[in-house]
Amino acid sequence: MGLRINTNLASINAQRQLSKNQKRVEHAQAALASGSRIVTASDDAAGLAIAENIRGQVQGIRMARNNAYNAQSLIQVSEGGLNEINNILIRLRELGVQAASDTVSDTERDFLNQEAGQLIKESERIAQSTRFGNKELLNGTGEELEYHVGPFAGEENIIKYEITADATTGELGIDDVSIADKDGAKDTLGAVDGAIEKLSKMRADFGAVQSRLQVTVSNLDIQNENLTAAQARIKDADIAHESSEMASARILNSAAIAVLAQANQNGQEALRLF
Repeated sequence: MGLRINTNLASINAQRQLSKNQKRVEHAQAALASGSRIVTASDDAAGLAIAENIRGQVQGIRMARNNAYNAQSLIQVSEGGLNEINNILIRLRELGVQAASDTVSDTERDFLNQEAGQLIKESERIAQSTRFGNKELLNGTGEELEYHVGPFAGEENIIKYEITADATTGELGIDDVSIADKDGAKDTLGAVDGAIEKLSKMRADFGAVQSRLQVTVSNLDIQNENLTAAQARIKDADIAHESSEMASARILNSAAIAVLAQANQNGQEALRLF
């Protein structure tokens, strides 16, 4: 090629290489700053689409897990109320056994009956006042609840549970018991036995759904872990690779600048011919 000064091809080539390496430096810096391998969609369009889809699924799973935890809390509140009512029934049994014996007089039975009456009122109060938010749990309202425990729509992502627990004193059969006399105390023992059996059935029902929710939470935790790992493999930056890429691009940048400086001197050679 002859000596030309109008077009400096060497300088153009050096400028192109310099621009190319500068983009590599900027991309590596952006990847290191953000921690993401995919800085723009053009880096990996398919990978970005998959990663964003997974990210949406992961966020849905985390919220579903919160829903399951809240559902467990509702069940625990219900079971806690039943536990206190069960304690009252056990105390009523103690009072009934004591009042059924002739070791106490009718006067003392009246005192025992006063305590029993207060305990029965408290049992009714607990049944009527045990709530989670505005949902009544132990008075037999029979409301069906839906817990959304999956990241997608569809029945397979919903756990349905109907609260059928009715721990009111009328349902338990202890609303009119009395231990003011010996016969009444004996009848109270039978009523308390029946109430404890009904209460145990309610607690077993709550325990079963709580066990199911625990399995649900465990499954959601596993999904969250595995999907988060998959998202990281697709989108997260390899710090070692990006650091090496930035160092390499900077070295080539320096070389390109040196070459550009030399190329810009090529026109000076033509002056020697004049």
